[in-house]
Amino acid sequence: MERAALVERMVGLILPMRPGHVLRVAVDGPDAAGKSTLVAELGRRLSGTRATIQASVDGFHRPRAVRRRRGELSPEGYYHDSFDYVALRDSLLDPLGPGGNRRYRTASYDHRADRAKQRQVQVAPEDAVLLVDGVFLLRPELREHWDLRIYLEVAPAESIRRALVRDVELFGGVEAVRERYLARYLPGQQLYRDEAAPVRQADVVLDNNDPSAPGVLKWPRWSVGPSAGDEVG
Repeated sequence: MERAALVERMVGLILPMRPGHVLRVAVDGPDAAGKSTLVAELGRRLSGTRATIQASVDGFHRPRAVRRRRGELSPEGYYHDSFDYVALRDSLLDPLGPGGNRRYRTASYDHRADRAKQRQVQVAPEDAVLLVDGVFLLRPELREHWDLRIYLEVAPAESIRRALVRDVELFGGVEAVRERYLARYLPGQQLYRDEAAPVRQADVVLDNNDPSAPGVLKWPRWSVGPSAGDEVG
């Protein structure tokens, strides 16, 4: 499906959900799947109709010493130790959930500077849409904190190809990027799929190997949309 048409379909899915209440949307998927790009697109399209809040799990890292305690390239460390899910729930998901006071923060830690970063408390409008991008968002301890769960599929080879364009400066060279993805990120994603089955947990699954024409692999049965009722296991 042409990307612009799919974004419009997704906006049509989101807009009527939870009227008068904050809607919490997860955009999950492997590294370099296009999660933040989709969140930005949805945010732009939604903002004229419902207030939007954009956040990332990257704002809720744990300290570097914790993230690397199993080793610099450990996939177990990537999956189990990278993020502070208590802070994510306490600062963002619970305040914007049922019974919450709508007073939220979008970050608790600056992983580049490796220090705490308490964003200013903000108050969400009653009918805001929270769009959160990041890896591992459909893991068991977060799963029930989302009102809509979106998962982007990309092949491992495509993740690496994009990373070799995007992350060379960040990691210090082509070989460093390749090593990190092959040793840590891709195996960590496999651990996640084995434990959490994110495709099964998601409401919407998109094939984003070709970002210009994403494929719809799963769409909510309770909604009208592209390939409505299609399921993947």
